[in-house]
This record gives sequence, C-alpha cells and structure tokens, in this order.
Amino acid sequence: MTKAYDANDIKVLKGLDAVRMRPGMYIGTTGPRGLHHLLWEIVDNAIDEAANGYADKIEVTLLDDGSVMVEDNGRGIPVDINETLKLSGVEVVFTQLHAGGKFNSENYSYSGGLHGVGAAVVNALSRWLEVESKRDGKVYRQRFESFYDKKTDKVVAGIPVTGLEEVGTTEATGTKIRFLPDDRIFDDIRFNYDAIAKRLRELAFLNKGIEIVLNDLRKDKEDTREKNIIDDKTNIRKVFLYTGGLIDFVGYINEDKTVIHPEIIFLEGEKDGISAQIAIQYTDSYTESIFSYVNNIPTSEGGTHETGFKTAITKVFNEYARKFNYLKERDSNLSGEDFREGMTAIISVKMRNVQFEGQTKTKLGNSEARTALESIVTDQLIYFIENTTHDHIVKLIIEKAIKAAKVREAARKAREITRKKNNLESAPLVGKLASCTGRDASVNELFIVEGDSAGGTAKQGRDRRFQAILPLRGKPLNVEKKRLDQVLANEEFCTIISALGTGIGEDFNIKNLKYDKIIILADADQDGAHIRAILLTFFFRYMKELITEGHVYIGLSPLYKISKGKTVEYAYNDEQLKDKIKKMGKGYVVQRYKGLGEMNPEQLWETTMNPKNRSIVQVNIEDAAQADKLVTILMGDKVDPRREYINTYANFNKTDVFQEMGV
Repeated sequence: MTKAYDANDIKVLKGLDAVRMRPGMYIGTTGPRGLHHLLWEIVDNAIDEAANGYADKIEVTLLDDGSVMVEDNGRGIPVDINETLKLSGVEVVFTQLHAGGKFNSENYSYSGGLHGVGAAVVNALSRWLEVESKRDGKVYRQRFESFYDKKTDKVVAGIPVTGLEEVGTTEATGTKIRFLPDDRIFDDIRFNYDAIAKRLRELAFLNKGIEIVLNDLRKDKEDTREKNIIDDKTNIRKVFLYTGGLIDFVGYINEDKTVIHPEIIFLEGEKDGISAQIAIQYTDSYTESIFSYVNNIPTSEGGTHETGFKTAITKVFNEYARKFNYLKERDSNLSGEDFREGMTAIISVKMRNVQFEGQTKTKLGNSEARTALESIVTDQLIYFIENTTHDHIVKLIIEKAIKAAKVREAARKAREITRKKNNLESAPLVGKLASCTGRDASVNELFIVEGDSAGGTAKQGRDRRFQAILPLRGKPLNVEKKRLDQVLANEEFCTIISALGTGIGEDFNIKNLKYDKIIILADADQDGAHIRAILLTFFFRYMKELITEGHVYIGLSPLYKISKGKTVEYAYNDEQLKDKIKKMGKGYVVQRYKGLGEMNPEQLWETTMNPKNRSIVQVNIEDAAQADKLVTILMGDKVDPRREYINTYANFNKTDVFQEMGV
C-alpha cells in the first residue's frame, strides 16, 4: 500500500537567504551553466518521482516565449495546508528554502535533490513561474512572479500573484511546471537544445523503462541540432526510452569503439540499504572510462563507491588469473590499472543519507558505500563467471591485462627518463619554452601555441612576468590509440609534461602544476581545431584533473580586423563582423587573418593575450560519458562518424561549437 503523501510530509528547515542577491550560492553562475541548472532542479524532482516508482513519463518542452515546461505523471505536489506554515504544499515548495519531501525516507527512498532549495530557487530567479498539480481527481494551479517594486526600488522575488486555484477535474496525476528565467539575472536566457538532450538521454539510461520526451516549440531553432528528429516544420520531438538501462548506456558509449567482447557484463545487487547496478565492457583502447552516479547525480571525481568497485575487480580477476594459470604461484598480482585498461564501466548507486565532498556533488564520501560496492561486485562477478558460460570473457580480459602490465613496465621506465628531464633548462625545452620570470603558479599562464611563427610572435607580444610560451612544431601525436609508453616517447608531449611539472600517470600530482592557466592557442581553421582536439584528448585521457580543476582554456583569436581612420575593431566570427561593419559605417577596411602568424606582437597581445581584452573559454566536463564518446568520434579509427561531426560543427570559432564539445 502506498503511503499517503500530503503537505505535512514537507519538512521545513528554517533560514532564508537572498537568492537574487547571491544567485551563485545556489546555481554556481549566471551564465549558461547556471541557467540550465534551473531546469535540472525541476527535472531532478520529476526524476525522483520516477526513480521511486511513482512516475514513468517526463516531458520537457522549450517554448517560443523563452520559457520551459516540465511535466511528469507522478503523484502531484501536495495541495493541502501545511500545519507549520499555514500555507498550501505548493506554496511551501515554491516560496520556502530548505523545504521539501526529501528530508526523510518515507516518501523518497532515494533522491538527488537533498537540499530542498531547488523549486524555490527556480521561482526566485524567474520572471514568472506557473505550477499545476493533478491530485485526487482535481487540477490545481498557482502563478508566481518576480516584479520591480517602485517603493523599495528592488525586485520582489517569487511572489504568489494568485492563490492555489482549482481549475478542473482529471483522472490523471502529476505535476506541470513552467517558468521563464529572469533576464535581469542571467546573461542569456536561451536554452541549449543539445545540452538538454544529452542530460535527458543520460537520465533515461540511468532509469530504464522511464520515457523522457524533449520538445522544441521555438520558431527560431538552433543550427546545432541532433539529426533525424524533426517531426514537422514547427516542432522537434525526441523520445529517450531505454529498456536495457546501463547496458544500453555502455553500448552507446562504445558505439564507435572496437570491443573485445560483444556481450556486456551486468552486475546488480544490494547490501545494507545500498543498491548498485554496474555495466562493463572492454574495448581495444589503452585507457579506462569509468562513469559513476549516485542517485542519478554524476560523480565525476569518483569517491568511495568507485574505490569499492575497483578493489573488487582487481581481487576477483587476479584470483581467476591464477585459477586459469595465467599467473603462477611465484608471480606477483596484476595491478588494478592493468585490469582497467580498455574498460568502459557505468556504476549507478542508490542510497540514503548521501554525503558528497565539496559543494559540487562530484565525489562520494560515504565510507559504507565502499564496503557495499566491494561486496556486491565481488559476489556478482564471481556468480557471472562461475554460474554462466562467461569464462571466455574473463580470459580475454586477463590476457589484455597481462599485456597492459608489460606496457606499464615500459611506461614506468619512460617516466623515469621523463622525470630526469623534468627541468625547465633540460635539453627538450631549450629553444622551445619561453618561461616567465614570475614564480607564482597561481597567476602564471602557459600558452601552447600552434607553430614556430605564431610562437615567435607570442613570445614578443606576451607579458613575460606571468606568461610563458610553448610553440608546437607540427601536430602532436594522437594519443587516443597509443599506449602510454608511446605517448612518453613523443617529444612534443614530453615537452608539455616537463613544462607543466605535474608528471603523468601514476606520478601525476596537480600540486606541482607550475601554471594556473594552460591556454591552447591555435588557428581558427580545421587544422587548428585538430590540434586543439589532440591536446584536449591528451589532457582528458592522461591529465583529466587539469580539466576538472579548471586549468585548461581555449584561446580565441580574431578572424577579422576592421579599421576606419584611427578606429580599429576586431571580430571573432562572421556575426561579429557584420555588427562591427554596421556600427562603423562607410569607409572601413577589413583584413582577414589566415592564421595567428599574420598578426604582429602588439595585435596578438591586444586581441588574444591581454587578460583585459582577450576571449578565452574554460574547458570543463559537463557530461563525462558524452565527452568520452566525443573524443572517440574525433580521435578514433572510424572515419564516417568523425566526418559527419566535423561537417556539422565546422565553424570552429563559434562558442556554440565549444559548448557541444563539452567546453
């Protein structure tokens, strides 16, 4: 029997903050990421209903007025009066911070939204918000608005402008929320279709059998759009529904990779109130791709659940390596790193009382999760091997791990050589790295520049007090299909490793990083884009912490110089060029830059290197699994997916392209 869910189940934690005064405290930023955070707060509430068995369909609709609507067929928000606040459950949820039905485990066994600020924050940062709740055979509706008050000279946030009104009858249940983000808060209130599609796809993979629909009813649709989903001229509709769940997820990630066993290993179990699902498949690549989630929240920095998983994998596979006589009694065990080479794994954990480390919810800290995952994976993996006919899969994995161990030893010797050369005055760096005079790593910058010509210009144009220049002579090695020892034998990457000072692989230590910003500076053409992709692949595969900690940037150089008399303007894309020309009027002259080397040192400093004027884009990993798939498309062996992607996103000086690439 389903427990009654009413307004008194919504527990209130006292204490309010001025959300509009400090939106970054709640959504991180007022840029695109913060804008989409509003949507995720509402979507996550709907997902929590579905994950706990109360809903099986969620629909997200982008509307032409800039608003977005999220609808689910769950239980509906309670409409009765909360005894503590004397307000309806709907009004409590949207006007009170730290209020929600998730502070106990009676209504939600597992939840990603544990802070209870989501709906209220969305309301506070919206021009208006409308909510509709279907419960007990009736439809209820209420509207909230944020408006300017002349008397106080302030914006009053999230005020109910109607009561909770009964507007109809229905046999259905569920919640519909529509809101318009406030353009007085956000830099841009346009939602990015592809970013939303990626997250909804991920949620559909993690919650098998739940149908998630994305509609785009905007007339002015974006150019960057997934293909084969146009229903008609006015509507775009995409349905995400995966009956295989994590198995389908791994298959999607490995779609463009070469797998060494077609069947995907699926493990599932529960221990001490913690449930886990794991899907694993090995490819012929030389790096590991492990993606973990807790209550549908990505844990990109891992945590205790990943530690338990890795411990169990290493232990079980070593036991079977001995059982199958791959390891003799005198042989040492293989390392966990060996067994994870080429592994693609999705780990999805559901648990109560989640403890994340830090504000970003990216690393799980619960010690009990390690014990639970180690037990679940050990038991289920042994069952998978012994009670089925899967020993051939395990033998393939062990054989790959033995080869990896030999390569690891070669890489260790290569690292020893690199470590000895890890001095800025050493031979590989002479004549290449132009170091800065300052020794404060927290302000220093390293520009990795395409070509000797542009590198020479950058050396002359830089501020040598805090800016170092490292020119690249030709394209570096594509590391996606290379072993670590091969990467370490490449002079260009050895130089980068030496310049950064962090080491690589087992020796990597971000505390030794000599530069706060690593800025990739390449021409705004396909060759430049290829170099950027190669460098980003290297950082993503072998120094991922540089990206997750926010140290990697893309430098944007102008494509055009527009001059009229003494007035000089620069444009970074064709759209800007049109605007600049229009403002300048007749009599202008346009110069098209073919590459960085065409600029003189003063121009390069003014447009691309001066912190006051330049445009740089910070690289981050919004969706690690999607980033992994994209790296495979761009840098892997298969030509057709790469050609299709490049043809779709060929304008490499557009910010939208970098967003699509996970930047």
